[in-house]
Amino acid sequence: MATDAIRKWFEQGNALKLQYGDDKVFDLSLGNPITEPPKEFNEILKKVALNPIPGIHKYMVNAGYPETREAVAEQLAKDTGVPFKMGDIVMTCGAAGALNSVFKAVVNPQEEVIVFSPYFREFDNYIENHGGVVKVVPTDENFIPDLDKLEAAISVKTKAILINSPNNPTGVVYTKDFLQKLGQLLQKKEAELKTQIYLLSDEAYRKLLYNGLKYSPIFPHYRNSIMITSHSKDLSLAGERIGFAAVNPESDDHAELTAAIIISSRNLGYINAPSLMQYIVRFLQNAEVPVAEYQKKRDFIFNALVEMGYSVTKPEGAFYIFPKIPAPNENDFMNELLRWNVLVVPGGVFRAPGYFRIAYCVEDKVLEGSLNGFKKAAEKFGKH
Repeated sequence: MATDAIRKWFEQGNALKLQYGDDKVFDLSLGNPITEPPKEFNEILKKVALNPIPGIHKYMVNAGYPETREAVAEQLAKDTGVPFKMGDIVMTCGAAGALNSVFKAVVNPQEEVIVFSPYFREFDNYIENHGGVVKVVPTDENFIPDLDKLEAAISVKTKAILINSPNNPTGVVYTKDFLQKLGQLLQKKEAELKTQIYLLSDEAYRKLLYNGLKYSPIFPHYRNSIMITSHSKDLSLAGERIGFAAVNPESDDHAELTAAIIISSRNLGYINAPSLMQYIVRFLQNAEVPVAEYQKKRDFIFNALVEMGYSVTKPEGAFYIFPKIPAPNENDFMNELLRWNVLVVPGGVFRAPGYFRIAYCVEDKVLEGSLNGFKKAAEKFGKH
């Protein structure tokens, strides 16, 4: 599978480290956050460990602790201006658990889910897990979805549109104006086709925004919308598998939809999101990792690549950058980087051949050490 390629490069990096040493290998393949969780996380964890709360490790209702869902809804209402309540929130095993639960709830076999290339190819697995069909629509030269091509792609088979902003792998952020136009288009197509189309928004990086950019929610622009997110990136809790799905309070079939997501989560074997993490993130809804550190890394690698002659769109969020490959052959370029122990992910993995993804959520010394390899590759293949 295409998604195995990311792990393949990561595992190859580990093998190279055994051969040459950690300090001589520059692995930029995996989006594994380098920053530690906020200090409040450890304080709450320590408090719970030293003063255990009776029943904290037991099952709870499948949707999650009511207190946690209340806290999530309260913060989301502040962030979006939409009056979220506990009943709109389902706690999940990360964004992956949320997406699988939502797809099982809304997608019937052979119905289509539209995604925009380039995109995180795990989406294919999540959609196909439940009999859905992946339909890919291209983006423009700035990696913004082409709404004319989207309109042409929507049919009576279309059950959902999946967007991801800030985007993996490009770091592009969709504007309020774009989301408004997208919502208007979907309303038009629903009326025209006399069908229901869900807009699903994967927002795992929504708090990693740069240069004072403000978060633009989808909810004010389209009623049949669901937000999917996790605390893997904004709290650096990737290994703890905690996230949630938020159903627009104005959605046409809100009660039925929310109930379907909850039962789907149970049927898929998640049962409920991890209880200890649910308890802790209840108190961290307004917390986040130091975004300025990621912005500094972004500026460093972007400026260095541009100076070397690479063509690249400057990311506005997340912690990825997606330059063009300065070579006619993707494999030749990747192998040249390997000569200098630099590991990235080829754009073909994201359905965007001709590009490559750098995950700059790494230590500064890794970014700095990678520059020689990028420079050598640019010199060998010419500046583009």
